[in-house]
Amino acid sequence: MRQGFTLLELSIVLVIIGLLIGGIFVGQSLIHTAQLNAVISEFNRYQTATQNFKMQYQALPGDMNNATQFWGSAGGTGSDTVCQAIASTTAATCNGNGDGFIGISVVWGDETYRFWQHLANSKMIEGSYGGSAVWGAWLPGVNVPASRYSSNVEWIVSPGQWSSGGNTTAFNTDYGTGHALEIFTNPNAGITPKDAWSIDKKIDDGKPALGNVMLQNWSVCTNAANMSDLTATYTLTVTTASCGLIFLASF
Repeated sequence: MRQGFTLLELSIVLVIIGLLIGGIFVGQSLIHTAQLNAVISEFNRYQTATQNFKMQYQALPGDMNNATQFWGSAGGTGSDTVCQAIASTTAATCNGNGDGFIGISVVWGDETYRFWQHLANSKMIEGSYGGSAVWGAWLPGVNVPASRYSSNVEWIVSPGQWSSGGNTTAFNTDYGTGHALEIFTNPNAGITPKDAWSIDKKIDDGKPALGNVMLQNWSVCTNAANMSDLTATYTLTVTTASCGLIFLASF
């Protein structure tokens, strides 16, 4: 007749199970912390890459008006709507208008897409990007970088004031007259309010409507009464991953 487990043996098994479960939770926490730190590292990397690009080429990526002299033309004249509509599969690219501002050259948003391609072409960042100017068609890993936070979350570049000019998801506050790097939320992806707060708190003031790091999607991710409510705080109990962050950049 087989004997059952003794109380000591059962206790040892329970301890082992507890240690395994604890290890899983610790591992998950470490992974999540790494994801949050990755967002901060990515912002710093892209900002530094842009500054280095500007020093080397005496122009901003996306905006430089002689990019085709370095990497060839994707099509058309290299500076027209024909070129900007082409998704490059090589380093071939298009020119910006050279006005010192990453925004519109010949079609809406064209320079903001070529921005990433020019950075990659110059080896300032890893990867390769198509650069086609289809405004709003951000494809992580294809024409904009994906974040290590999630492969469905992308980085975009925009004029700083764009975020407060006609964008009802952003606060009506001071975004300056420079540029912003945004970890962007779309209908299918984003970050949670708690994670947005954690990132904001680490490198700024933890306030969604103020400082150098600000929130997108105020109606879901904060307790703001409206987009002009600058006293808002993050809704830390909301678990929906539908927030984006706007990082005011120096370049």
